[in-house]
Amino acid sequence: MNLLSLDIRMLRSLQSVAETGSVTETARRLGRTQPAISLQLQRLNETCGCDLFVNDGRRMKLTPDGTLVLSYAKSILRLHDELLSRLSAPDIEGQVVLGTPDLYASFLLPSILALFRRSFPGVRVQLQCSLSTPLVQLVHRGEVDIALVTRMNDFSGGQVVRQEQLVWLTGENSNAQGETPVPLALLPPGNIYRDHAIDCLESVRHPWRIACVSESVAGLQAAVFSGMAVTVLGRSAKVPGMREIGTGTDFPALPKVDLLLYKAPGAKSAAANALHDYLAHYLSLGNALSPSAEIGANHRDDPGQKADRIADGL
Repeated sequence: MNLLSLDIRMLRSLQSVAETGSVTETARRLGRTQPAISLQLQRLNETCGCDLFVNDGRRMKLTPDGTLVLSYAKSILRLHDELLSRLSAPDIEGQVVLGTPDLYASFLLPSILALFRRSFPGVRVQLQCSLSTPLVQLVHRGEVDIALVTRMNDFSGGQVVRQEQLVWLTGENSNAQGETPVPLALLPPGNIYRDHAIDCLESVRHPWRIACVSESVAGLQAAVFSGMAVTVLGRSAKVPGMREIGTGTDFPALPKVDLLLYKAPGAKSAAANALHDYLAHYLSLGNALSPSAEIGANHRDDPGQKADRIADGL
């Protein structure tokens, strides 16, 4: 094995293909061509002296050797990116207003924002939680610098930074999914999570009723935890006390939704650019960062120890 041939770009392609199962999707995410990604994977196979992927139907699946290499690749990429951020951080100061629905503020952003604060101590982030549609209007008006939102049918612009798989969820000991009509806890009209839930049930003529409407994920959780309703959320929002309902005749498979990252036309400060680029990068890594990675860290750890734990996804 020629370790000198290992390349950060190869490792980044490996991680993305492992997450998406697709060279095409990886090429789109990383802004490269499909042949370029395929060549990187081929060279990485040659460098490691083994096959890292096998074709499993229409997806690429890691081999045992690929799983081993990926575990090291995550650590290498995390420390590489954190080092570059820290080297550029001392001169960057200012305030940035970040808008996002509370769903993402709760389940996707905590670990990323914790890393950002450590890398850019001079940047103050003001978090503004709201639904996706009003946030896009605010970012276009320059009242919010950066917005992470769910793509709605009438949205234009923005950068796709992640896809969320929608799932049916109910309480751990709930039988709400067996009721007729099935009680639903949903976001307000106009939200694509709500639209997909209703469209899927209508497609199989499964009777439904609205049991809870909430602009906040906390309201949906309350309905689910109490056993009074079924809801639809991204899989990343599944927490203890919730149970995923298997898809079938009554509950058809739900689609994935795009998460878009917007930056206001006037948000040209170094602080805004740093946060935008940080979010775009780490959100594209999928579940490589978990919310517990940073929140549960012991405050007495030195930076190197915490970085190692985050890199390992613990």
